[in-house]
Amino acid sequence: MEEKRFSHGVEKAFEVPAEALEEGVDFVRKEEKALISKKPFKRAEEYWDTLGPGLTTGAADDDPSGIATYSQAGAQYGLQLIWLSLFTYPFMATVQEMCARIGIVSGQGLAANIRKHYSPGALYSTTALLFFANTLNIAADLGAMAAATKLLLPTANFGLLVVFYGLISLALQIFTTYARYTKYLKYMTFALLSYVVVAFAVHLDWGEVLYHTFVPSLTFSSDQIFLLCAVLGTTISPYLFFWQTSQEVEEGILHGEATVAARRAEATPHALSAMRTDVWSGMAFSNLVSFFIFAACAGTLYMHGVTDIATADQAASALKPFGELAYVIFTLGILGTGMLAIPVFAGSTAYALAESFGWKYGLYRKLKQAYAFYGVIIISVALGIIAEFAHLDPIKALIYAAVANGIIAPVILFFVVRLSGNKRVMGDYANRSLAAFLGWATIAIMTVSGIAAIWTLF
Repeated sequence: MEEKRFSHGVEKAFEVPAEALEEGVDFVRKEEKALISKKPFKRAEEYWDTLGPGLTTGAADDDPSGIATYSQAGAQYGLQLIWLSLFTYPFMATVQEMCARIGIVSGQGLAANIRKHYSPGALYSTTALLFFANTLNIAADLGAMAAATKLLLPTANFGLLVVFYGLISLALQIFTTYARYTKYLKYMTFALLSYVVVAFAVHLDWGEVLYHTFVPSLTFSSDQIFLLCAVLGTTISPYLFFWQTSQEVEEGILHGEATVAARRAEATPHALSAMRTDVWSGMAFSNLVSFFIFAACAGTLYMHGVTDIATADQAASALKPFGELAYVIFTLGILGTGMLAIPVFAGSTAYALAESFGWKYGLYRKLKQAYAFYGVIIISVALGIIAEFAHLDPIKALIYAAVANGIIAPVILFFVVRLSGNKRVMGDYANRSLAAFLGWATIAIMTVSGIAAIWTLF
């Protein structure tokens, strides 16, 4: 009896009132909802943190040369060539993944691998081609940035603007740390999103847009063949191959992997998986932007009879739905992507030459630690400035720079595909059948388009 009374007393002591119980349940439910609501943001934050060299490489691909080429294609042919933004995606992403994989697995940049596994002639010829293409690209981008600025400041001196932007791009590479530099590059990519807004602001028949996206169309005219090579060249560009590979190496160095052996040891399935997420996301962003540039220019310039873009003013008119802000947004877009791309052009040249001749290199180093490496960057930008004073047409120069990339890319791609498929270099991470097929197909397509583009000039 006593035991029952005691037990009943204990139950009473620990009895929870119904109201308190309901409040507790409500509290738990609220906490669960809060936790669930946080998960997508947490996942988004973690995803953003995994993005690095792949995203900045993809964004650099939509440089002023890319903007001009996609704009000209949309203005001249409407939606006819928009399928290229989808068609090129698996090819460019596969190639950039190969480059990144070479950097992670070998622990060295692309030029260092060519130096190790091929003849000096192969090394110096690829480096020379890269140097030529990058100098032309730097000149074209500086000219485009100056021309865009003159839309807002008509009285500004064109030559001084070219020099000014050249010096700013040098300062960005020489006087900022690599970690801070890449952080800026990631956020500068948002300057490209203005074309997305325009595409949805104009009256496009989205059924027709999707039709032309999935159903390729070509007329095989000389102008279209030339422009096709330019689109391929500005999308799958030689400088991106060297940059991507070397940036993966620098990422390893920043994580404490100071030696080649240490970087090779960190080539794990997890590291390769994170790299693929980064690269394929970056290339998707690049091609998504090119898709909307095609669409925006088809819905504005092409619809209003502006089929040949000869000036920055005409290129800016693609953003006409923004009204008086059109010139401002266009200028910011050109400046943002230009400042993003010029350091990549100069940096990729510096990486290639430094690796070729065994110099100390890396954007993580200070100027006094790598004089030769930074010297190449300075010379590259200086030559770009000088070339621009040859009175190049800013818009035409951008398209010709893209064509030059298209002609040179297959030569360098040959070494990328061979190296990434070599089991002695890559071990278990060598190309699988699908990657090898896409790599060789990219070389074949770009070789044919390059030869065809040269043929149209005669």
